[in-house]
Amino acid sequence: MSDTADTQERTPARAAEVRSAAPASAPGGASGRLLVRVTERIQETPEAVSLVLDAELPYRPGQFLTLRIPDGAARCYSLAGSPHAGDPLRITVKRVPGGRGSGWLCQDVGVGDELEILPPAGTFTPPDLDRDLLLVAGGSGITPVLSIAGSALAAGRGHVALVYANRDPDSVIFRDELWGLAEEHPGRFTLVHWLETLQGLPTAPRLGPLVAPYASRETYLCGPAPLMDAAEAAVRSAGGRGRAIHRERYFSLSADVFTQPTPAATRAPAPTPTATRAPAPTPAPAPAAGSADQAPAPTPASAGGATAEVEFDGAVHTVDWPAGTPLLDALLAAGVPAPYSCREGACSACCCRVLEGEVTMVRNEVLDREDLADGYVLACQALPLGDRVRLTYEG
Repeated sequence: MSDTADTQERTPARAAEVRSAAPASAPGGASGRLLVRVTERIQETPEAVSLVLDAELPYRPGQFLTLRIPDGAARCYSLAGSPHAGDPLRITVKRVPGGRGSGWLCQDVGVGDELEILPPAGTFTPPDLDRDLLLVAGGSGITPVLSIAGSALAAGRGHVALVYANRDPDSVIFRDELWGLAEEHPGRFTLVHWLETLQGLPTAPRLGPLVAPYASRETYLCGPAPLMDAAEAAVRSAGGRGRAIHRERYFSLSADVFTQPTPAATRAPAPTPTATRAPAPTPAPAPAAGSADQAPAPTPASAGGATAEVEFDGAVHTVDWPAGTPLLDALLAAGVPAPYSCREGACSACCCRVLEGEVTMVRNEVLDREDLADGYVLACQALPLGDRVRLTYEG
């Protein structure tokens, strides 16, 4: 399999929203910018490097860090360790030809250097660690998948099956760690390697016999898009439920996510929304990610905006939500450290759920129709449609 997922700098995103039991909730946003020091550098393969960081931050298995690179841009890299196994904070980077972020991290960053990061974010995480899981990874897509597998085996009771596709034996990242997990959990962990040089491309018909025994499980896919497409098709053909299939998708960041958004009170009005209104608890679906559907223009909130009641980190925050201002901006301006990463509607780090009231989104690249039907919205793109909205970030 060619590592097509590694041909561009990228940002993790989710096609379906899930919640996870975690050691602690992780903060997020520009107000949480941190400087961390590299304490260890591990050459995983000729093309991939792991950097161990000295920070002790709570995170969920499958989440990522956002890093500032020298030209001021931001790149996101998944965390490889398990927060449930006592692993240190570690990112793994595969060098991309011509990639500014991966080239700098793989070639220039060493022990003792400092990196500027945002706290862990992302929702590519299991709802709990006791469920049986099917994991499919390709190339550097193994990074969040290893975190999920290690956490489930360390702190859960379920069984884990992993199909890991690579070009050849030399490109297998975490080879020794994966075999170690297989030896330590022989009755719970099934590891299948797929090598393109030996088995050819991992198409849906070829993957079918490998994933069929596990198609009823919660499924997590991360890697090149053709691999994820093939794996999803194979799982569905074997009876897997679409709602149980979760994909990690990638987008490039264009905004400076390390800069605090303009305070809501002085922010210019957002573009006219194109999504339909989404009343809770049974919202009418806005166009799903990638949909070409045209929606009627929604009815905006009054000129004075709305009042938002937001459940976050065990507390309820009541904030003014000006019309035309994204919910995320209103929360940050009010001092609520709501999580976010891309601020472009291209990742689900800021995802929350509407409990009461109506909202619309300017842009949505990741939430599908089922997510929208369940009331999930992206705070960085959410605008009020009524005078009062109640939302939650809780699981």
